[in-house]
Amino acid sequence: MYEQIKVGIIGAGANTTLKHIPLLQKIPGVEVVSVANRSIKSSSAVASQFEIKNYYDNWIKVIEDSTLDAIVIGTWPYLHKTLSIEALQSGKHVLCEARMCMNSLEAEEMLSCSKRYPNLIAQIVPAPHTLPIDKTIKRLISSGYVGDLINLRGMVTAGNDFPKKNEDFHWRNNRDLSGNNIMQMGIWYEAIMRWVGPAKSILANAQTIMNPRVDETGNVIFTDIPDHLDVLCEMIAGGTANLQFTMVSGMAPESEMWIHGTEGVIVIKTETTQDAGAPNLKIYGAQKGQTSLSEILVPDDEQGSWRVEEEFINAIRGKEEITHTSFTDGVKYMKFTDAIFESYSNGVKINLD
Repeated sequence: MYEQIKVGIIGAGANTTLKHIPLLQKIPGVEVVSVANRSIKSSSAVASQFEIKNYYDNWIKVIEDSTLDAIVIGTWPYLHKTLSIEALQSGKHVLCEARMCMNSLEAEEMLSCSKRYPNLIAQIVPAPHTLPIDKTIKRLISSGYVGDLINLRGMVTAGNDFPKKNEDFHWRNNRDLSGNNIMQMGIWYEAIMRWVGPAKSILANAQTIMNPRVDETGNVIFTDIPDHLDVLCEMIAGGTANLQFTMVSGMAPESEMWIHGTEGVIVIKTETTQDAGAPNLKIYGAQKGQTSLSEILVPDDEQGSWRVEEEFINAIRGKEEITHTSFTDGVKYMKFTDAIFESYSNGVKINLD
């Protein structure tokens, strides 16, 4: 069953054309047969680039194609719920680009729909940046290297520039397209959940510094999406997490995470690369009695890598189960995202389910 898998693409943005389409085409027995992008012109261009037979001016024609086995959704988040549910209801497996959707209510609808079709794979594209080191960090924590969690302290910087005047109005600054998602908050929380589990409460404060912005037509537009965010979490595993996400902190260091415990500390440091989704990461650590951090090398057998498309196809073929990332995990980070929005909007502490 499913030796030959036909895939349709809806939304062929940067990650779809860089990763999903070419990597799917490398898997034996997989054919990408159709694409629908935001215009017929862009659909045609992608079809030509990747030798895709069919291209359309709307997503309905892809969903209704009865010859397809699976749909890859690469649109902005505002369409993720609609497309995922329509694809599942039409009997097709779904690989949906992150962030999962606009908010946790939509995420719950997507999860509920996926449960009605247990024979179909429903997968979210995972946070990719920590994949190379996740297994090592999880092993260290589970083996007692840090002991009981005291605090996870993280600063995530999207560049280290001071605020800019008349910055471009990106689609991520448009709540109608991106929902409650903020900067790199979602992908880092997804990684944190892999290491130490989810939060049980949140208190957040947010600022939007770079206003107004200028859209592609030269119009001045204001955004309420924060470009600086501070979050304090109580963790289910015990201890707390202090997280800062910023695009406006001039001269800030590269992103890093410190996991402090009763027996030791693990430090994750990042170095920016040309691929924003795949920074270089190094792990450092120290335990009681040691006076300085030492680098912790990732063994070859623990080296993770991007294999989203392979995992998706293998899951369809019944060869493995989805680990990165299920709709269930997607709901968790969307609830976290909504709780942050509610907390900073109303100045209150939010308890998560």
